[in-house]
Amino acid sequence: MKSLQELFDNNRHWAKSMTGVNEHFFENLARQQSPKYLWIGCSDSRVPANEIVGLLPGQIFVHRNVANLVIHTDMNCLSVLQYAVEILQVEHIIVCGHYGCGGITAAVEDQRHGLIDNWLRHVRDVYQRHERQLIRVKDKATLLRRLCELNAKEQVLNVANTTTIQDAWRRGQKITVHGWIYDIHDGLIQDLGVSVSKSSSSASTPLRRR
Repeated sequence: MKSLQELFDNNRHWAKSMTGVNEHFFENLARQQSPKYLWIGCSDSRVPANEIVGLLPGQIFVHRNVANLVIHTDMNCLSVLQYAVEILQVEHIIVCGHYGCGGITAAVEDQRHGLIDNWLRHVRDVYQRHERQLIRVKDKATLLRRLCELNAKEQVLNVANTTTIQDAWRRGQKITVHGWIYDIHDGLIQDLGVSVSKSSSSASTPLRRR
């Protein structure tokens, strides 16, 4: 319990620091949340969404899972997506992968890891889809970094092809889906150059992988 007390102490210090800057911070926060962004990222403890983009609580809606996957049978992710789009009316959805992702590494290792292998099967699918490109990469570290990027890009398309996003575009809601990558070695985010909006796709036709 002693180690947990540190967390309570940290919480009180943090709350005091927030009200020190703005005495009405929590009062205002409790009234509503109105973020413009939905962040879909990895569960990795080294990738705290709010902190790395410099936003306060209430400014970004967050969904995290191992390897930042968007799977069309994952009701958890899809429910978050629908709530963000239809209730919170977010304008940007950011899928952010990160270099050094343990899920990505585990997905390509030739060994069993247990239950999570079923989840990481989706990363293996990404690898196989781009295998012709990836088998030319001889350095493992470079290959893993490239797979982290490709996985994030694939998940952008998965988001864009959900019924929630397709329906939102059809009714004229302005939402753009972005693919980013975070480097835990220097703390910097890079834009992967893949952003999808209604203007770049047909809302009635699934987006294709190239």
